[in-house]
Amino acid sequence: MLTAMKKFYYGLNLNNDVAKFLARCFDCQQVNVVCRHPGGLLHSIAISEWKWEVISMDFITSFPRIVRHHDSIMVVVDGLKKVAHFIPMKST
Repeated sequence: MLTAMKKFYYGLNLNNDVAKFLARCFDCQQVNVVCRHPGGLLHSIAISEWKWEVISMDFITSFPRIVRHHDSIMVVVDGLKKVAHFIPMKST
């Protein structure tokens, strides 16, 4: 509605005036237009049968260097048991 109003009118507080009008308008509050595409069919998540069959991996970086020059951590998580391993690494 604001875009349509800007084509014909100009005002310093046009955004606020349109927002106030829409907040007071009963008909505008009743209309609920959804501007998204409908979702697709739901798919079930496959459950793994063995440990460490499905893993996720992430890196945490920018730590201060320690004695062995490790400045990042590699995190490996098992998808079935939710077991995490934190492995110190060098960023190079």
